[in-house]
Amino acid sequence: MRIFSDFDEIKSAIGTEIGVSDWVEVSQDRINQFAEATCDEQWIHVDQERAKKELPGGTTIAHGLLSLALAPLFIRSVISLKGLRNTLNYGADRIRYLAPVPAGSKLRGRVTVAEAEDVAPNGLRVNYHLVIEIDGGKKPACIAELIALHYR
Repeated sequence: MRIFSDFDEIKSAIGTEIGVSDWVEVSQDRINQFAEATCDEQWIHVDQERAKKELPGGTTIAHGLLSLALAPLFIRSVISLKGLRNTLNYGADRIRYLAPVPAGSKLRGRVTVAEAEDVAPNGLRVNYHLVIEIDGGKKPACIAELIALHYR
């Protein structure tokens, strides 16, 4: 965990990797809960028997959006900012899904500060470059450019 004492320290970290999160398991139960919560129960995510027969890896795969939904966990686990009042999700500029995430895989986030700019009142808009890696994978599951507004 990298702890920043103020906005200037974050701005001085532009272009640098902040850290790498711990691994998080994407279990079939987690996939099923996400499918239920989002009403996206496509068989490739939830039908283990059919996946065993029809999918190349023989297992269900996680929703791309489930991988992306772990972004706040990954970012918060590697960065802390003293004196924050709150943080708001401001959106994303670019998201790409590069590899499927088989049920039972482990993911982690590699976080870089790509940009940082002061915003009124007492805020800082930070663009985070996030690479979501699959344990043992050749390609990342996802690469995303995420934007947060931090207020003090």
